[in-house]
Amino acid sequence: MDAVSAVAPSEVTPRTGLAAPPLRILMVSDAWYPQVNGVVRTVSRLRDALEAMGHTVGIIGPHLFRTMPCPTYPEIRLSILPGSRLNRLIEHFRPDALHIVTEGPLGLAARRWALRNGQCFTSSFHTRFPEYIRARTGFPMGLPYRFLRWFHGAAALTLVPTASLQEELRGRGFMHLECWTRGVDADRFHPEAAVIDWQAMYDVQGPYLLYVGRVAVEKNLEAFLSLDLPGTRIVVGDGPDRVDLAARYPDVLFTGYLTGPDLAAAYAASDVFVFPSVTDTFGLVILEALACGVPVAAFDVTGPRDILPPGISAVGAIGPDLRRNILAALRGDRAACRAHAARFSWEACARMFLDAVIRALRTAHTA
Repeated sequence: MDAVSAVAPSEVTPRTGLAAPPLRILMVSDAWYPQVNGVVRTVSRLRDALEAMGHTVGIIGPHLFRTMPCPTYPEIRLSILPGSRLNRLIEHFRPDALHIVTEGPLGLAARRWALRNGQCFTSSFHTRFPEYIRARTGFPMGLPYRFLRWFHGAAALTLVPTASLQEELRGRGFMHLECWTRGVDADRFHPEAAVIDWQAMYDVQGPYLLYVGRVAVEKNLEAFLSLDLPGTRIVVGDGPDRVDLAARYPDVLFTGYLTGPDLAAAYAASDVFVFPSVTDTFGLVILEALACGVPVAAFDVTGPRDILPPGISAVGAIGPDLRRNILAALRGDRAACRAHAARFSWEACARMFLDAVIRALRTAHTA
């Protein structure tokens, strides 16, 4: 897909006109606080935007259940046998619309409830679990994708974050797909955020090349950390590979998690944002960096190619050579980055979501 024509939320016209009374919308997600990831941020901001429109939104997450640590990733907690309690929570909420965010234990239990009760539901595809499983274990992707096709096949609509991912999933046999992109809080993330002085705090030299996200094998961080680059490479975040990578790359600055104003300040104080992942489905951090005026360097894959112009531009660079992209992005235009991010708002993202949900409900009621 030509990234120049990538769809931003602000450029989408709702098909329904959104002529609907306030709805009770229930979202079931295996990813929720205290987890720190793009799914949690998306669901949280979506809830806030929908509630600002007058809708009632409930979230059912692992915090309401007994949990166990996810194998190989103990920071993520998986709900244990959630069925009976989940059923009671859904029935108590009395949703007009049910949206299943993830394909974990809670998502499976909500799917069973919906099918047993003849309830229309929508779902969303956030994470390339087959690629993640392969990266961690070497297990082939065929069976996991078969499971995901089965899971989402029962949904009235499955919402995917980018047009390029939509095309890819169609090629894998997924049905009833619709693009639902993302937004950024331009008030929280902006170039004037209280800037961190990397040199004063950590005795390092610029240019400052920043990564923000999970520190795990599926993020392809070594493609960035192993490069010969000027300045300082900075990794904000945590994950199962942090200790190993920090030992192997002692010249890289690992800060751990940063949140709120500290995270915005880290973006604004950096010269280039580096996104080395080739498995992400979007990349909210790309929008956060752009909103802070920071150009982005990435591979030409799903996510970056749906947000950034092709090749080298004023807002960064994408292509097969990550080092070349980083050096080119150093010449980016911070004002252009900010203007590009302004095309993506959470309010418009919520309207896209609501439009899809209303159409799914109307189709179910006339079937």
